[in-house]
Amino acid sequence: MIKKEIRVFLTALMFFTRIPVPKNLGVADLNISSRYFPLVGIIVGLIGALIFYGADFLFKDTWIAAFLSLGATLLVTGAFHEDGLADVADGFGGGWAKERILEIMKDSRVGAYGVIALIVVIGLKVTLVTKLTDTLILYVAGHSVSRIMPVFFLRFMHYSREDDQSKIKPLATQISWWGLFIAIITGLLPLVIAVLVYHFNVYLFLSLIPCGLLTLYLAWYFKKWIGGYTGDCLGATQQLNEVVFYLSMLGLWRFLL
Repeated sequence: MIKKEIRVFLTALMFFTRIPVPKNLGVADLNISSRYFPLVGIIVGLIGALIFYGADFLFKDTWIAAFLSLGATLLVTGAFHEDGLADVADGFGGGWAKERILEIMKDSRVGAYGVIALIVVIGLKVTLVTKLTDTLILYVAGHSVSRIMPVFFLRFMHYSREDDQSKIKPLATQISWWGLFIAIITGLLPLVIAVLVYHFNVYLFLSLIPCGLLTLYLAWYFKKWIGGYTGDCLGATQQLNEVVFYLSMLGLWRFLL
């Protein structure tokens, strides 16, 4: 049982990062591995936080540290989610019907909408991380919480592509109720640690409200235009939720904490 769960987790790590894993892993466990997406986020967030601390110690500049930290997370994930964000921006920005939107999202080229979306989101993330220099457990939480939200699509929405033309294959397209529960508990772990270990105010959990509302809106928007979600939609949802989470943290810090 334990060996199987380790294998399932390593499958998630293989699919969503470039961290070396045993080469004998296949994709049979991919749908099951979706329960560990937030745990992968914790690992990515920890790497980013360590790079931030190291760079800040060496260069004594939070902006340099934030850029290097973001660069490290991009290297670790292969910009997997950022690619999805750019494709969604291009597809929904330039498409006018389901078929056209899906066609644009399949295109490996990045258009103006995608470039603009990446500039805005990456710029916001770097800026926001500089504001969380003394609370980098929240940086880790941003990576884990933002990866909870796309998992809801796997449980409650249909995969939009009805053919074999998805650009990113294989793809996790479903999750069990038990898997969803594990993903939620794992993804909230950094927030729980922030409250219980670092003695942060329990109001931190209010950040889940804007993230949940954003996810509901995106679910409605994707269903309206393409009848469901694609792998790119999952990546875009993660990226946007990460930004909203950091913005929520700063808002809570200013008015409630």
